[in-house]
Amino acid sequence: MKQIRQLHLYLGTFFAPAIFFFALSGALQTFSLHESEEGSTYSPPAWIVALASIHKDQKLAKPHHHDHGAPVADAQKPAHEDDHAASATAAPAAHEEEHEEGPSTLPLKIFVLLLAIGLMSTAALGIYMALQSRNNRRVTLVILVAGIVLPIVMLFL
Repeated sequence: MKQIRQLHLYLGTFFAPAIFFFALSGALQTFSLHESEEGSTYSPPAWIVALASIHKDQKLAKPHHHDHGAPVADAQKPAHEDDHAASATAAPAAHEEEHEEGPSTLPLKIFVLLLAIGLMSTAALGIYMALQSRNNRRVTLVILVAGIVLPIVMLFL
């Protein structure tokens, strides 16, 4: 049983930073804070776009280069840069679908937000408790740092 607890301690400490990251970035995406809607004045902060890109695509979003004539990926193109014929027919249909009557998504979004807060809280508490053990503190700290640094390094490979 002692070995199982120690394995739980080390695995939990290693994955806690990733759990925290994915809970935060997932909550931001639940409320669509990583994207702006057509006609909206909202422009998402770069750090939220970066977190969402890592969460969804496992890579950093490439910056837009409108002024240098560099191509922008289709997923990153604003709707007004698409083929005008396609957007003229598709955009109104998509816009109408968003406003159809149906169940509200707000209660589930609030639940997901509470879930994210719960996951981040338990991950932080787990790290705190793991670092309280004097016998394993140094190993636990090394594992925690590895759980933070290793995904960041892999992001840039």
